[in-house]
Amino acid sequence: MKVRESGMPEKNMWEDFFDPAKVLRIMKLDKNIADVVEFGCGYGTFTIPAARIIKGKIYAIDIDSNMVAMTQKAAQKGKLNNVKPIIKDFVEEGTGLDDESMDYVMLFNILHFENPQRLLREAWRNLRYGGMIGIIHWNYDPQTPRGPSMDIRPKPEDCIEWAEKIGFSNSVKYDLKPYHYGIVLTKKEAVK
Repeated sequence: MKVRESGMPEKNMWEDFFDPAKVLRIMKLDKNIADVVEFGCGYGTFTIPAARIIKGKIYAIDIDSNMVAMTQKAAQKGKLNNVKPIIKDFVEEGTGLDDESMDYVMLFNILHFENPQRLLREAWRNLRYGGMIGIIHWNYDPQTPRGPSMDIRPKPEDCIEWAEKIGFSNSVKYDLKPYHYGIVLTKKEAVK
């Protein structure tokens, strides 16, 4: 199932909005993180810098075979052997990754989906206890140059509420100027 139209700009315009490596550092992705899954890798804008930061593998999943091919080509060009591109309908089928096998889940510009809790539950399933989920989305502001329509664009407080209902905690919000916000939450240890 393709996620509702995101208003994603062309690759060059999109990449002008971010310094992806800086954004990832802000979002607590660092060299201590082993394995990562990215729901909707798009052009690989965040996949490639993440692969250079982490010590494990990054599973770059997208339903669009062209996006996966672009990400794979960028990984090959950068001689990055830890990028694992996957064509998959993760909305309908899940990621296919093992339970509690990831240290970090990237949900970047995707929670405008009709049922964001479904993606958050899959992220919860994928994460090890103590792992983190990173959420990035367009600001809830009609003045942004692109992005999903305002009637489906989530506010930061919506994302936090949805994630906390799944069981995530310790939310920290970041202003990712000029057009985005970021949120990092943790999958806490299970109660013994």
